Amino acid sequence: MLLAAAVILSGCTEQRLFAVRAVAAAVPSLAPFFEEDGSLGTDETKLRPEQAHSGLQQGNTPGLYGGTQKPKVCDVDRLKDFLTDPRNRQKAREWARIVGIEPDRIEGYIDDLTPVLLRHDTLVKNHDYKKGKAVAFDALLEAGIAVLVNDQGLPAVKCSCGNPLQSFDKDPEKISVKFEDGNKKWDGYEKSDVVTVKPAPEPLERIALIDVDNPDQGINRPVGSTGENDEPFDATKQHAVPRVAGMTFDQASQRLSELGLAAAFSGGLPPGDAAVTGSDPGPGTELRFGEAVTLSVADDGEEPGTPPKPDPSDGPATDDDPTSDDPTSDGPTTDGPTTDEPTTSGPTTDDPSSSDPTTDDPDTGSPTSGEPTADRPTTGEPTTIEPTTAVPTTPTTSSTPPTVEPTSAEPTSAEPTSAEPTRSEPVTSEPASSAPGSSGAPASGESAVGAA
Repeated sequence: MLLAAAVILSGCTEQRLFAVRAVAAAVPSLAPFFEEDGSLGTDETKLRPEQAHSGLQQGNTPGLYGGTQKPKVCDVDRLKDFLTDPRNRQKAREWARIVGIEPDRIEGYIDDLTPVLLRHDTLVKNHDYKKGKAVAFDALLEAGIAVLVNDQGLPAVKCSCGNPLQSFDKDPEKISVKFEDGNKKWDGYEKSDVVTVKPAPEPLERIALIDVDNPDQGINRPVGSTGENDEPFDATKQHAVPRVAGMTFDQASQRLSELGLAAAFSGGLPPGDAAVTGSDPGPGTELRFGEAVTLSVADDGEEPGTPPKPDPSDGPATDDDPTSDDPTSDGPTTDGPTTDEPTTSGPTTDDPSSSDPTTDDPDTGSPTSGEPTADRPTTGEPTTIEPTTAVPTTPTTSSTPPTVEPTSAEPTSAEPTSAEPTRSEPVTSEPASSAPGSSGAPASGESAVGAA
């Protein structure tokens, strides 16, 4: 029984694996869309697969693809002529259906694609053409195969045969690669280095390639061009890792890509809005073009842009990354204003209980405060009768400048204290309402509230 259970479990495990057909460079397909005679595109057969820093890579990863100065790696014009030829109308319909466009948009669609060479063994969904229909199959394309990629860096067409390609949509950890039909296992193949490409966070304007004939040189190729507008650059030049803590994953990936660095991550591809909490190596580390920076992201539920422990910033990183300064600059501004100047005005306008002499700068007691509430405690001379009831008289004398403190104290104790007892209660109960009697006090209070 145990043996039978083991066999059953073994069979179930095998059933979970997805069959993937190996496609070697320069090996013709059995049922291609376009006759694979070398006239449409040629593969680079001497290119060994690069060791992958991550099984999932985004289409904007610098150095993900290679380029060459050799002409006609992909003959884009010939592909357009073939698919727009009335004799190939059915093939064109199926081709357009897989790509997701109308047949009359084929030429414009192809014009937006860019020819590159794979530098990694890459998983895709390939398509044969059989009996008038496009037939999908999962494929592993060998490094060195020429493909056309779209503006998100995704392989879209296999150049040598014109087969349309789509993204691999299964678990790359559960594949079983089949080497058959002349596609023998190639040198350098390692299952652990197989790559799946995911869309770039934003549409690309140019693709940063490694020159496969000179790896120390890079090629900036504008999207939709075939090499005529290439701009070479020094691929050995090093770039400082920017501070990425506080960015979203997409923002950090994009920032690294702009500097020629690759974004790596452990496990599955994080959500684009996941908050980045750090990087390895850290900010300021010098890396050459195409080298990887592993990003760590916050746990689910944390807000993007507010990581619990931001990276320590280095000089070069803070200059390159204005967005990463925001979280640090916001912190002080939220704490500072509540403890500085707004506290002097806040109590007089928002909280009646705060009109006690102890809250309105009792130690200052200077006439410069200009507040009726500030005069009450300061006029508390021994000769004054009932300092608290003398407060109502302050509004009547508030028309006089509060700077004449001695004169305002004596008259109030002599005449008006007994004259208006009824007005004393409203004023003491609502110090904010007594302020309107003074033309200066409310203005200062309101401006402070606005600042807070």
